[in-house]
Amino acid sequence: MIPFVSNTIKYIGTDDRDLDLFESQYRTPEGMCYNSYVILDEKVCIMDTVDARCAEEWKVNLQVALEGRTPDYLVVQHVEPDHAGAIAETMNKYPNLKVVASAKALTFIAQFNEGLDMTDRTITVTDGSTLELGGRNLHFITAPMVHWPEVIMTYDDGDKAFFSADAFGKFGTYDAHPNDWAQEARRYYFNICGKYGMQVSKVLEKVAQFDIEVICSLHGTLLRNGEMAEALRLYGLWSKYEPENPEGIVIAYASIHGGTKVAARRLAEVFREKGASEVVLHDLCRGSIDHALADAFRLGKLVLAASSYDSEVFPHAPFHPQTSSQRFHQASCCHHGKYHLGSYGCEDHQG
Repeated sequence: MIPFVSNTIKYIGTDDRDLDLFESQYRTPEGMCYNSYVILDEKVCIMDTVDARCAEEWKVNLQVALEGRTPDYLVVQHVEPDHAGAIAETMNKYPNLKVVASAKALTFIAQFNEGLDMTDRTITVTDGSTLELGGRNLHFITAPMVHWPEVIMTYDDGDKAFFSADAFGKFGTYDAHPNDWAQEARRYYFNICGKYGMQVSKVLEKVAQFDIEVICSLHGTLLRNGEMAEALRLYGLWSKYEPENPEGIVIAYASIHGGTKVAARRLAEVFREKGASEVVLHDLCRGSIDHALADAFRLGKLVLAASSYDSEVFPHAPFHPQTSSQRFHQASCCHHGKYHLGSYGCEDHQG
């Protein structure tokens, strides 16, 4: 299935179904999608490329969408390799094509593609820049550290489409989890963009100026109507580190010989008996840290249960440094005031 954007915006993205670990750390059992688009107006504009792993398929998709036309522009919103794997080939194939990007992105492209001649082939854009394609204009905003420093985002005033770079993306192939954008989008956001809540908030303020009918991310599904409204609502919460369920509780534990596990499970029972709205358990030794992190930001209270080990916290409980680096302490203290850290020292002796 080829996703339909509009009559003048064609989807040319690819699914990488063999990728089991995104960025070599996040599990993606279904694989990952790399989205890319072509805008067909009086001028033709490509919106980003894909990972080199999928470049051959992408080139075929591009040719089909072009229907014999020649692209005039390539907008590069994000230079991370999973979106920049075909920039050099595309520039070499279309010698009159111009690359549209931020100044920092153009520097990165030159650094990442040694020998690529970009002389007189670039257009530098920043906040408020526009590019006329004929019957529409593209409007650019900068989005530094969402989640790389060079990022821009683009609004197409013809189809009211917002190209959001990695923002509003999610894990999985395009067709994975079709009715649950939030689950994988939340895990994606807090593990990849979660450190940059302030920057995301600033971008959301810029986005508010546009009349958007569809969000086109570089990962995940197109967002329209109610799905789009819900995604914007959640990003507003996430960027401010506000929990979706303030009374929910996450118990994340790391157990050596089973004692802390027993204590954590019993604590969960106690919370449920006392009427907690939601209690979620995560085994940090055997489970997924990225899932646990997403739940820690989704719910309003955290219990971290870990035994001591060589006078330190058990090494398989790296969750506390992770939450600290993702502004968890700020979120807990400043927004909902719920931060619980538990340690069960009995496991030193009987674990």
